[in-house]
Amino acid sequence: MKNFRKELWFETKTRRAYLNITPQVEAAIAESGIRDGLCLVNAMHISASVFINDDERGLHGDFDRWLEKLAPHEPIDQYRHNDTGEDNADAHLKRTIMGRETVVAITDGKLDFGPWEQIFYGEFDGRRRKRVLIKIIGE
Repeated sequence: MKNFRKELWFETKTRRAYLNITPQVEAAIAESGIRDGLCLVNAMHISASVFINDDERGLHGDFDRWLEKLAPHEPIDQYRHNDTGEDNADAHLKRTIMGRETVVAITDGKLDFGPWEQIFYGEFDGRRRKRVLIKIIGE
């Protein structure tokens, strides 16, 4: 069995952002040479997420509004985590809701997706560099 590892780096200009990273994951699969196996994609930071869904701007706005209702950024003093001098407790909660990683099957050298599925990087405390790990195993 072969394995392949690659890191992607992101630095968003805004506190929250949703980036379609499917093309970068597909490029990593092509680079790996693996035709059949599994592809793990995970955020390597506790205030960011990787998830699968539809690439539709209205849906991304819905995610953002829904997450902000569940874990609003302000008032900052509502969270004990922020007593440490941080202001990102909401980002940790949003990450927990949206998930750390996704695993997708690779068949014939391609992501084995259902209709409309795409891979996204969700940023909840941006404006600094963060990484995403791609780990591919198979033959």
